[in-house]
Amino acid sequence: MKDSFKLVANNKKAYHDYFIDEKFECGIELFGTEVKSIRMGHCSIKEAFVRIDKGEVYVYGMHINPYEKGNIFNKDPLRARRLLMHRREIDKLEGKIREKGLTLVPLQVYFKGSLVKVEIGLARGKKLYDKRADMAKKDMKREVERDYKEKLR
Repeated sequence: MKDSFKLVANNKKAYHDYFIDEKFECGIELFGTEVKSIRMGHCSIKEAFVRIDKGEVYVYGMHINPYEKGNIFNKDPLRARRLLMHRREIDKLEGKIREKGLTLVPLQVYFKGSLVKVEIGLARGKKLYDKRADMAKKDMKREVERDYKEKLR
């Protein structure tokens, strides 16, 4: 049961706005009331982004609603949270970030067993024509599936 997977938050906007080159799984430093709030599904990473400061990886803009029964123990919902990664992974990411046009974006938050994990992606920004091409492919695929479904009737 250790490798059970429960998705809490997904960042679909990241897949629309960026090409994801590489994905990394990392832990996140949280307080007890934040974990309880995430367990209830009160977490959003739509506007979140990841930065590396002084050899530490932080996620900014990740919104975790305050826990209802948390009173004085609740923390700021939008505070910067440290991501837990190995030093060599952080160094590798830092080297790649220096390349032109690469950034780090959070892709999803999930429970792996009893631990909260964040999947971050090394991303390259899409141009407007790339987004249009993706939308056209998606529409074409939807149309083909619709035709196929009607053909079966």
